[in-house]
Amino acid sequence: MLDATTLLALVLVLGSAWAHATWNFLLKRARDQEVFVWWLSGFGVVGTLPVAVILAFRTEFESVGLWFVGASAVVHICYFLFLGRSLARADLSLAYPVARGFGPGLVPVLAVFTLGERVTALAWVGIACIVVGIYTMSWWGRMRILSADALAANRAGIGYALLTGVCIAMYTLIDKQGVAYISPFLYLYLMTLGVAAGMLPYILRNHGAGAVISEWRAGYRSVAAASLLLFLAYGLVLTAMRIADVSYVAPAREVGLLFALVLGAVVLKEVVTPGRVVGCGLIVAGLVLISVFR
Repeated sequence: MLDATTLLALVLVLGSAWAHATWNFLLKRARDQEVFVWWLSGFGVVGTLPVAVILAFRTEFESVGLWFVGASAVVHICYFLFLGRSLARADLSLAYPVARGFGPGLVPVLAVFTLGERVTALAWVGIACIVVGIYTMSWWGRMRILSADALAANRAGIGYALLTGVCIAMYTLIDKQGVAYISPFLYLYLMTLGVAAGMLPYILRNHGAGAVISEWRAGYRSVAAASLLLFLAYGLVLTAMRIADVSYVAPAREVGLLFALVLGAVVLKEVVTPGRVVGCGLIVAGLVLISVFR
């Protein structure tokens, strides 16, 4: 029987999973995903500036943490660009589980070589489940359940989703070190500021100021909602981890993959094949094994 504190933590982390899947859903529906994701960062920087100023004066941090902020910002720029391109080229019910599964699945492998961590046998089984799950979701067409045309239409998006996963693994390891020197919310703000500033030249060069203005006029409500959901997802899971064991919190986060599957099928009217359902289930099972037995 779960106690009240653990139950509250699970509710918080389920809310976090919903918020994360939903802001990805809003990104998927944007007219221009790259411009939208820049607005997502820029709006977050402006909207949370008062909180960041208060944290800057009330919390202590070591200057070495700024190096981690800078590194994380660079990786997050790549993450947002790859994420936007994956969602522009593949279904939400395919790209989101692949990206969110591959990234955390890669983290323990990289941690073995970069941080000297050890991975248990069951965690390796979890990693294998993720690999098989991604393969099942991506290549089920060879089993004649997904047509060759549908597979070809999503192939580029799958590639960008895998690159998104690599970025997730990289910034996870970077942020794990960085928050030891700067409080998590201030760290998140400074990183987001770096992303907004770093992406701006690319956005202006490749899309132009007109596209930036047009995207805001067409979707400022979605931008505001997605930005709020992004910070809410992070804040809820941090709060949950402060009041309950991570062994309960981490597996519950993976429900977000199922939320994305439902949003894709019900709202976006995507064709969710049996392969996607089976593959998503394998990815969730693998992530749970890694979270619990790592």
